[in-house]
Amino acid sequence: MPTGPRPRHDGGVSDADTLREVAERYRRFAETEAPGRSALYQAWAAGVAGDPALQRLLARIPPTRRQPPLVFAVTRLLGAPEEDYTAWAAWTTRHAQAVVEACTRRSLQTNEPLRCAALLPALSAISGPIALLEVGASAGLCLYPDRYSYRYAGGPALDPVDGVSPVVLESTLRGPAAAAVAETMTVPEVVWRAGVDLSPLDAADADDRAFLAALVWPGETGRRERLLAALDIAAADPPRMWRGDASEPGVVAQAAASAPADATLVITTPGVLPHIPREGRVRLRAEIDTLRATAGARWVSLTPAGMADQWHPPLDPGRWSGFVLALDGVGCAVVDPLGAFVEWRPEEPGIRG
Repeated sequence: MPTGPRPRHDGGVSDADTLREVAERYRRFAETEAPGRSALYQAWAAGVAGDPALQRLLARIPPTRRQPPLVFAVTRLLGAPEEDYTAWAAWTTRHAQAVVEACTRRSLQTNEPLRCAALLPALSAISGPIALLEVGASAGLCLYPDRYSYRYAGGPALDPVDGVSPVVLESTLRGPAAAAVAETMTVPEVVWRAGVDLSPLDAADADDRAFLAALVWPGETGRRERLLAALDIAAADPPRMWRGDASEPGVVAQAAASAPADATLVITTPGVLPHIPREGRVRLRAEIDTLRATAGARWVSLTPAGMADQWHPPLDPGRWSGFVLALDGVGCAVVDPLGAFVEWRPEEPGIRG
């Protein structure tokens, strides 16, 4: 028996539970995610939460493709005006079929190079040279921590070996151990870089560049310029990309097998795990653990603190919240999910080596 939304003659849906889910999803985004980042997206999401007609339209998009940042980015990419909700809703209604089709094809592939500022303290704790393999790599912009400059408030200023980069990542290093960890931080030596993604993007492709730029939220100062500069770096020296589902057995191992044997294999999962169903995360974790045991691999992750299945030993919810930077599954810092701050936790074990 079909279990999805029941279509209506006008192309909408009549499933009340689905409409409530859409309304709640956009209300939550307007109240908890958009404030402080994008006033425009906050207004659009609040409008959808109170507009049954738009809820019916968006319910035609598969649930995994109707996230507010993806829908808003796709409409802007297709030409929606960056104006008030009424103007955006009218445009989206007129172009409903194109919006539904484009969202169904696309996925939320936010590729923020600033995340390297959150990864760097853990990367600095790993003996190099490094062979870097990212899961959920998108266009691979987090595979170039050695090509970016870093300016940490409360921490060091670091540059690649050949001088200041066109991409300067500004972050904050804070917490009681900020001074101590700052002394250990270095720009890593990356000798090999590769990524795995369901649908890899090409940093040199005009359409892929336009889509990634559209994923930048209106009102985020400097982020688009940073993205485009990082895309230029990746386009000039492309990483190797594997198209595949990293949660399926053997996919990550196949990519890892191409890494040079004389480098430390470092697998990174910056922000991707929440987008993988739990069963897939268990398989991926098992494959990473096998590579750690058999190939001496290290694992650096940025993961929500509440994902209990990732932490061994479990994290204390009274001390850990938001996103956590971890090395080999052991939490070592609370971080902004996009890299804007790193709060190091010095008493946590297992962060050197």
